[in-house]
Amino acid sequence: MIDQQTAEKVQELKRDFHAMMNGPVSSSLREKGLHYRIIYGVEWNRLVQLSHELGKNEQLAQALWKEDIRECRLLAGLVQPADTFLSEAADIWVESMHYPEEAHYTVLSLFQYLPYASEKAFFWIADSREIFQLCGWLLLSRLFMRGAPLNQRSEDEFADQAEAALSSTNLHIRNATQNAVLKYAQIGEREEHRLTKILKLCNF
Repeated sequence: MIDQQTAEKVQELKRDFHAMMNGPVSSSLREKGLHYRIIYGVEWNRLVQLSHELGKNEQLAQALWKEDIRECRLLAGLVQPADTFLSEAADIWVESMHYPEEAHYTVLSLFQYLPYASEKAFFWIADSREIFQLCGWLLLSRLFMRGAPLNQRSEDEFADQAEAALSSTNLHIRNATQNAVLKYAQIGEREEHRLTKILKLCNF
């Protein structure tokens, strides 16, 4: 149940989004297949700036995520505190995602900072649902960019899952997988050597 103060803040943010509305961007996003109830077309950098002004707020994040408004959904990940975000909640958010853009930005703003991010990423890439797979590969890329290594068992699983994902008919999954493989190979010579076969499949 959303308290009155949070509900009022959501309404205030909707007015802010309306004032920031970018018509051409909104139209372009709809043409690309985004079908939110409302798309204001607010740029990501402005949402990041707004989140700094708001600070972390779990109640607000949960309320924003429930809105069928693009900017509310993207802002939710920016204001949700990572240290209080339960693993079950992460699954619920992913399950309710409709568009790759949501996956990209929520991984960027929230998922990569979760204390259980690595474990969750491996669960997701093994899931049969495409949106979970996409989030998993995007998350692994972010973790690898921060230099996170894998132990032998995790590395073997990563290699097996990547080889399978590269044959996916989903272009977003294939691209995310290729990027994750590349990011892992860039960690060091050992990692690059171990993944030579997959790198060749990626045409690198």
